Amino acid sequence: MRVQIFIDGGNFHHLALMTLGIRAIEFDFDAFAGFLADGRTITENGKRFYIGTVRERMGDERSKRAMARQTQLFNILKKTAWQIKTSKLRERIERVVIDSRVADFQRMRGAGITEVVYQTFREKGIDVKIATDLVAAALDNKYDVAILVSSDTDLVPMVDWIRFRFKKKVEYIGFSIPDKLGNGNDVKPTQSLISRTDIQRVLVESDIRKFQLPTQPTILDLPTAMSRLDL
Repeated sequence: MRVQIFIDGGNFHHLALMTLGIRAIEFDFDAFAGFLADGRTITENGKRFYIGTVRERMGDERSKRAMARQTQLFNILKKTAWQIKTSKLRERIERVVIDSRVADFQRMRGAGITEVVYQTFREKGIDVKIATDLVAAALDNKYDVAILVSSDTDLVPMVDWIRFRFKKKVEYIGFSIPDKLGNGNDVKPTQSLISRTDIQRVLVESDIRKFQLPTQPTILDLPTAMSRLDL
Protein backbone atom coordinates (compact mmCIF):
# COMPACT_ATOMS: atom_id res chain seq x y z
CA MET A 1 0.00 0.00 0.00
CA ARG A 2 1.43 3.36 -1.10
CA VAL A 3 0.83 6.51 0.92
CA GLN A 4 1.56 10.21 0.72
CA ILE A 5 1.44 12.48 3.75
CA PHE A 6 0.00 16.00 3.62
CA ILE A 7 0.62 18.07 6.77
CA ASP A 8 -1.03 21.46 7.19
CA GLY A 9 1.80 22.96 9.25
CA GLY A 10 -0.14 25.89 10.71
CA ASN A 11 -3.12 23.70 11.59
CA PHE A 12 -0.90 21.05 13.18
CA HIS A 13 1.03 23.71 15.08
CA HIS A 14 -2.05 25.25 16.66
CA LEU A 15 -4.04 22.09 17.33
CA ALA A 16 -1.21 19.92 18.65
CA LEU A 17 2.21 21.48 19.09
CA MET A 18 1.25 24.84 20.56
CA THR A 19 -1.40 23.22 22.74
CA LEU A 20 1.29 20.97 24.24
CA GLY A 21 4.01 23.63 24.36
CA ILE A 22 6.22 21.95 21.75
CA ARG A 23 8.16 23.99 19.23
CA ALA A 24 8.22 22.65 15.68
CA ILE A 25 12.03 22.56 15.68
CA GLU A 26 11.77 20.23 18.68
CA PHE A 27 9.49 17.75 16.92
CA ASP A 28 10.71 14.77 14.91
CA PHE A 29 8.59 15.10 11.79
CA ASP A 30 10.34 12.27 10.00
CA ALA A 31 9.70 9.78 12.78
CA PHE A 32 6.13 11.09 12.90
CA ALA A 33 5.79 10.36 9.16
CA GLY A 34 6.91 6.79 9.80
CA PHE A 35 4.32 6.49 12.56
CA LEU A 36 1.59 7.75 10.24
CA ALA A 37 2.66 5.40 7.43
CA ASP A 38 2.51 2.47 9.87
CA GLY A 39 4.48 0.06 7.69
CA ARG A 40 3.08 1.28 4.40
CA THR A 41 5.35 2.68 1.68
CA ILE A 42 5.79 6.43 1.53
CA THR A 43 6.23 7.19 -2.15
CA GLU A 44 8.81 9.52 -3.69
CA ASN A 45 8.09 13.15 -2.76
CA GLY A 46 5.38 11.76 -0.52
CA LYS A 47 6.12 13.82 2.58
CA ARG A 48 4.57 17.26 2.14
CA PHE A 49 4.55 20.13 4.62
CA TYR A 50 2.49 23.29 4.04
CA ILE A 51 3.06 26.51 5.99
CA GLY A 52 2.74 30.27 5.83
CA THR A 53 6.14 31.97 5.65
CA VAL A 54 7.21 34.39 8.35
CA ARG A 55 8.57 37.72 7.15
CA GLU A 56 10.92 39.91 9.13
CA ARG A 57 9.43 43.32 9.89
CA MET A 58 11.66 46.33 10.37
CA GLY A 59 12.40 46.91 14.03
CA ASP A 60 10.42 43.88 15.19
CA GLU A 61 12.74 41.51 17.05
CA ARG A 62 10.03 38.91 17.52
CA SER A 63 9.50 38.54 13.77
CA LYS A 64 13.28 38.26 13.31
CA ARG A 65 13.45 35.41 15.80
CA ALA A 66 10.39 33.68 14.39
CA MET A 67 11.89 33.86 10.89
CA ALA A 68 15.15 32.38 12.17
CA ARG A 69 13.30 29.47 13.79
CA GLN A 70 11.27 28.84 10.66
CA THR A 71 14.43 28.79 8.53
CA GLN A 72 15.92 26.30 10.99
CA LEU A 73 12.80 24.13 10.67
CA PHE A 74 12.92 24.22 6.87
CA ASN A 75 16.58 23.14 6.89
CA ILE A 76 15.72 20.20 9.13
CA LEU A 77 12.82 19.10 6.92
CA LYS A 78 14.82 19.42 3.70
CA LYS A 79 17.51 17.09 5.06
CA THR A 80 14.91 14.31 5.30
CA ALA A 81 13.34 14.90 1.87
CA TRP A 82 10.21 16.78 2.90
CA GLN A 83 8.52 18.82 0.20
CA ILE A 84 7.87 22.27 1.67
CA LYS A 85 5.01 24.29 0.20
CA THR A 86 4.62 27.86 1.44
CA SER A 87 2.26 30.80 1.26
CA LYS A 88 2.43 34.31 2.64
CA LEU A 89 1.11 35.21 6.07
CA ARG A 90 -1.29 38.15 5.75
CA GLU A 91 -1.36 40.70 8.55
CA ARG A 92 -4.78 41.46 9.98
CA ILE A 93 -6.00 43.81 12.72
CA GLU A 94 -8.72 42.34 14.94
CA ARG A 95 -10.97 44.30 17.31
CA VAL A 96 -12.89 42.87 20.25
CA VAL A 97 -15.58 45.09 21.75
CA ILE A 98 -15.79 44.73 25.53
CA ASP A 99 -19.44 43.98 26.29
CA SER A 100 -21.52 41.36 28.08
CA ARG A 101 -20.12 38.59 25.86
CA VAL A 102 -16.69 39.05 27.47
CA ALA A 103 -15.89 37.48 30.85
CA ASP A 104 -15.43 40.10 33.61
CA PHE A 105 -16.55 42.83 31.18
CA GLN A 106 -17.89 45.11 33.92
CA ARG A 107 -14.49 45.42 35.61
CA MET A 108 -12.81 46.05 32.26
CA ARG A 109 -15.36 48.69 31.29
CA GLY A 110 -14.94 50.25 34.71
CA ALA A 111 -11.23 50.56 34.02
CA GLY A 112 -11.99 52.43 30.81
CA ILE A 113 -11.34 49.53 28.43
CA THR A 114 -13.97 49.55 25.71
CA GLU A 115 -12.19 47.44 23.10
CA VAL A 116 -9.06 45.37 22.56
CA VAL A 117 -7.13 45.73 19.31
CA TYR A 118 -4.60 43.08 18.36
CA GLN A 119 -2.58 41.95 15.38
CA THR A 120 -2.94 38.50 13.85
CA PHE A 121 -1.52 36.70 10.83
CA ARG A 122 -3.57 34.51 8.51
CA GLU A 123 -2.32 31.97 6.04
CA LYS A 124 -3.65 32.50 2.55
CA GLY A 125 -3.97 29.72 0.01
CA ILE A 126 -2.62 26.77 2.03
CA ASP A 127 -5.85 24.80 1.60
CA VAL A 128 -5.70 25.44 -2.16
CA LYS A 129 -2.12 24.16 -2.34
CA ILE A 130 -3.01 21.02 -0.39
CA ALA A 131 -6.07 20.39 -2.56
CA THR A 132 -4.10 20.91 -5.77
CA ASP A 133 -1.38 18.48 -4.69
CA LEU A 134 -3.95 15.91 -3.58
CA VAL A 135 -5.54 15.97 -7.03
CA ALA A 136 -2.27 16.09 -9.00
CA ALA A 137 -0.81 13.12 -7.14
CA ALA A 138 -4.05 11.16 -7.48
CA LEU A 139 -4.21 11.93 -11.21
CA ASP A 140 -0.63 10.67 -11.61
CA ASN A 141 -1.44 7.61 -9.45
CA LYS A 142 1.25 8.45 -6.90
CA TYR A 143 -0.59 7.01 -3.90
CA ASP A 144 -3.28 4.61 -2.80
CA VAL A 145 -3.96 6.46 0.45
CA ALA A 146 -3.58 10.18 1.15
CA ILE A 147 -2.85 10.80 4.83
CA LEU A 148 -4.28 14.22 5.65
CA VAL A 149 -3.02 15.97 8.79
CA SER A 150 -5.41 18.90 8.75
CA SER A 151 -8.77 19.71 10.30
CA ASP A 152 -9.56 22.42 7.75
CA THR A 153 -13.15 21.85 6.64
CA ASP A 154 -12.45 23.72 3.38
CA LEU A 155 -10.79 20.49 2.23
CA VAL A 156 -13.97 18.41 2.50
CA PRO A 157 -15.11 18.94 -1.14
CA MET A 158 -11.68 17.92 -2.42
CA VAL A 159 -11.67 14.85 -0.17
CA ASP A 160 -14.95 13.82 -1.78
CA TRP A 161 -13.47 14.38 -5.25
CA ILE A 162 -10.38 12.28 -4.48
CA ARG A 163 -12.43 9.41 -3.11
CA PHE A 164 -15.21 9.23 -5.67
CA ARG A 165 -13.57 10.53 -8.84
CA PHE A 166 -10.15 8.91 -8.47
CA LYS A 167 -11.13 6.02 -6.16
CA LYS A 168 -8.33 6.87 -3.73
CA LYS A 169 -8.63 6.45 0.02
CA VAL A 170 -8.19 9.40 2.36
CA GLU A 171 -7.01 8.94 5.93
CA TYR A 172 -7.84 11.75 8.35
CA ILE A 173 -5.50 12.50 11.26
CA GLY A 174 -7.26 14.47 14.00
CA PHE A 175 -6.42 15.33 17.60
CA SER A 176 -8.11 15.02 20.95
CA ILE A 177 -6.29 17.06 23.59
CA PRO A 178 -8.14 18.37 26.67
CA ASP A 179 -7.55 21.90 27.94
CA LYS A 180 -5.59 21.33 31.15
CA LEU A 181 -6.52 24.81 32.39
CA GLY A 182 -10.19 23.92 32.26
CA ASN A 183 -11.16 26.88 30.10
CA GLY A 184 -13.09 24.77 27.64
CA ASN A 185 -10.50 25.09 24.87
CA ASP A 186 -10.29 21.36 24.23
CA VAL A 187 -8.87 20.26 20.89
CA LYS A 188 -11.28 17.89 19.16
CA PRO A 189 -11.28 16.16 15.77
CA THR A 190 -13.42 17.62 12.99
CA GLN A 191 -16.61 15.61 12.59
CA SER A 192 -17.10 16.54 8.92
CA LEU A 193 -13.70 15.06 8.05
CA ILE A 194 -14.34 12.00 10.19
CA SER A 195 -17.57 11.31 8.32
CA ARG A 196 -16.14 11.96 4.84
CA THR A 197 -12.90 9.94 4.97
CA ASP A 198 -12.12 6.24 4.64
CA ILE A 199 -9.82 5.94 7.64
CA GLN A 200 -9.78 8.04 10.81
CA ARG A 201 -7.07 8.21 13.43
CA VAL A 202 -7.46 10.51 16.43
CA LEU A 203 -4.17 11.21 18.19
CA VAL A 204 -3.88 12.07 21.88
CA GLU A 205 -1.12 13.77 23.84
CA SER A 206 0.96 10.62 24.34
CA ASP A 207 0.99 10.03 20.57
CA ILE A 208 2.52 13.48 20.02
CA ARG A 209 4.86 13.54 23.01
CA LYS A 210 6.86 10.53 21.85
CA PHE A 211 8.17 12.55 18.90
CA GLN A 212 9.28 15.49 21.03
CA LEU A 213 13.03 16.07 20.79
CA PRO A 214 15.34 17.57 23.42
CA THR A 215 15.43 21.36 23.40
CA GLN A 216 17.26 22.54 20.31
CA PRO A 217 19.89 25.25 20.90
CA THR A 218 19.37 28.39 18.86
CA ILE A 219 20.99 31.80 18.90
CA LEU A 220 17.63 33.54 18.55
CA ASP A 221 15.10 32.17 20.98
CA LEU A 222 11.76 33.09 22.50
CA PRO A 223 9.41 31.42 24.96
CA THR A 224 7.28 28.69 23.46
CA ALA A 225 3.83 29.37 22.02
CA MET A 226 3.71 33.19 22.25
CA SER A 227 1.74 33.64 19.06
CA ARG A 228 0.98 32.22 15.62
CA LEU A 229 4.54 33.09 14.60
CA ASP A 230 6.09 30.73 17.13
CA LEU A 231 7.54 27.68 15.42
